[in-house]
Amino acid sequence: MQFSDLFKQISTKDICAGFDIFKLVGNDFFLITSGNKDNYNSMTGSGGGFGMLFRTPSTWCVIRSDRYTLELIQKEKTYTLSYFTDEYKDQLIFLGNKTGRGTDKMKEVKLTSVQTPSGNITFKEAKLIIECKLTQITMPHPNDFYSQEARDYLTEAYKNPSDYRKYVFGEITAIWENNIKK
Repeated sequence: MQFSDLFKQISTKDICAGFDIFKLVGNDFFLITSGNKDNYNSMTGSGGGFGMLFRTPSTWCVIRSDRYTLELIQKEKTYTLSYFTDEYKDQLIFLGNKTGRGTDKMKEVKLTSVQTPSGNITFKEAKLIIECKLTQITMPHPNDFYSQEARDYLTEAYKNPSDYRKYVFGEITAIWENNIKK
């Protein structure tokens, strides 16, 4: 089955009309995936956002600095954000709890990997796919924030260097909606 049989390309305007963006980034489980068909890894995303950066439709997400997926994003300079219906919640939790460094957790999951026309890896079961080209990775410092809640969060998160959070920004290069799952 061809990728175009499974997914249709939509615009950034269509994503705003067809999906609740705050539900996507605040409630729905999603996977961040990078690599190539021979070596890729996914992790569960939690939080993030969409907007304009340098006059370009963009995404951002937060990834712990020790995650293997982050290493692959830095190497490949591309990644996908794949959103799923609740029926795949257990699979996404599994991918968030098990490392892909030194193991092949991707073979243990019951999701079907597919390549987008540009070669990025995603999954046939996704309801929405956002392809991204890496724009920037930065690490915020607690003093960069003015709300006490944000400072407290980062201070707690930065107890160990491996827990440092990186903010990953990417230009949206394509958006795909599943022809069957919505």
